[in-house]
Amino acid sequence: MSIPIGGFADSRFKSVRSVFQRNFAEEGEIGAAVTVYLQGEKVIDLWGGMADQSNRVEWQEDTICGYYSTGKPLIALILLSLIDAGKINLDDHVADVWPEFGAAGKEKITYRQLLCHQAGLSAVRKRLPEGAMLDWELMVKELASQAPWWEPGSRHVYHTNTYGYLVGEPIRLMTGLDPGEFLQQKISRPLHEELYIGVPDDALARVATLYMEGAESVPDISFLDQPMSEQERMLKHGVYNPSGFSSLGVLNSRAWRQAQIPSTNGHGTARGVAHLYSILAAGGNTEEIELISDTLLSEATALQSRGFCPALERDVDFGLGFQLTRKDRPLGGNPGSFGHFGTGGSLGFADPIAGIGFGYVMNYIKPRWQNSRNRALMAAVYDCL
Repeated sequence: MSIPIGGFADSRFKSVRSVFQRNFAEEGEIGAAVTVYLQGEKVIDLWGGMADQSNRVEWQEDTICGYYSTGKPLIALILLSLIDAGKINLDDHVADVWPEFGAAGKEKITYRQLLCHQAGLSAVRKRLPEGAMLDWELMVKELASQAPWWEPGSRHVYHTNTYGYLVGEPIRLMTGLDPGEFLQQKISRPLHEELYIGVPDDALARVATLYMEGAESVPDISFLDQPMSEQERMLKHGVYNPSGFSSLGVLNSRAWRQAQIPSTNGHGTARGVAHLYSILAAGGNTEEIELISDTLLSEATALQSRGFCPALERDVDFGLGFQLTRKDRPLGGNPGSFGHFGTGGSLGFADPIAGIGFGYVMNYIKPRWQNSRNRALMAAVYDCL
């Protein structure tokens, strides 16, 4: 059955529309949207499928979707904006702003280490009650009080779920605003796009239902009480402590959608993601918005940490809040591209050489971050250049 596709693709990119439609026919896509900017011009803006399969609600132009770690660069950009404003420096100690954070050997951790997953805080050590990830004060208190899992700065392990609290609490302390509120002021409203950490009441009805096998119920995490190595405990706590972390069992709840969990529960449109990256592809500043200075953007998209990550189970290159393109995990078709994958395949990236800003969101959450759907869309875009 042919899935109706809304939106448009410039005549140069007709084949992208065909690939987008093929994802529904051959790859199990349920609902999705993809937007591409080229040299500041929106050349692709497509959507289709079902926002809610059970209730037969079609994906609309203004449908909002959770995009998991595709949102990590948003919280990073907010912190980087405070560096641009002169409030802090990259290599300042986080504890200078957040004194409690200096406990248990963390007094010399820097913002640079936070931003490139080297802080040693990829999981919460203390077993927390179900739903604790919804309690900002509890989460930042526990992270501030615990010892790091490894010597900060000596390696990286992806801070899957803790990243947003660690980067977000200094933002809150310096600005007096929750990360989601500051995101609206700094990025979303100036761009006139929907990018949220905490979906507002008046937008909840437009949020797509997420479909992730095995995530319908909150998991039994009693297995965390079993003997295991320190690294295994770190990796398992990073996903399952507290239960409901990683959205398991709560991904379509109002509480999850409206919480402040910046590394994991971002929501928005492919249009907003692509627009953001189109600005970054142009250097971070245009007439419509000043996101980040070109000097700091160059630093943020330069290699900060490289090596094997046991959480991602692969080699990875990190900038400051961004994943950097690699041959085995390409972000577009050119060197120097940067962006971020999200669980299941959502993706945003900038390619400064081609001048591309790319955004893709979908509600069928397959395992891992890169998959055949986003690969096919990226390949189709570059085949048209």
